[in-house]
Amino acid sequence: MTVPKPVVFRGGSLDDLRAFPLVAKREAGYQLDQVQNGQEPDDWKPMHTVGQGVKEIRIRDETGAFRIIYVARLADAVYVLHCFQKKTAKTSKSDLNLAACRYRDLLKEVGQ
Repeated sequence: MTVPKPVVFRGGSLDDLRAFPLVAKREAGYQLDQVQNGQEPDDWKPMHTVGQGVKEIRIRDETGAFRIIYVARLADAVYVLHCFQKKTAKTSKSDLNLAACRYRDLLKEVGQ
């Protein structure tokens, strides 16, 4: 059995996730657990605009659409870059820019 990767939250992403409604928060935990164990989340898409290997978990409940932008391709951990509630069909530029900035900072820290 492989050891699950730890989840590392960047910036304020953990506080943002904690602000999700209970149902969305539970689903987020389940999806991140799958990623930690080397599986794909149930509903995701690549986020090439943020960076190489960055993915977005998509969660929907009766209160709206929620997103978790993360990168799991680095060997040591699953890094959650940004968590937010989507207000429109298109992801806002500010959400994408924040995730991209955290991704660049992460790569500098790990020497990639």
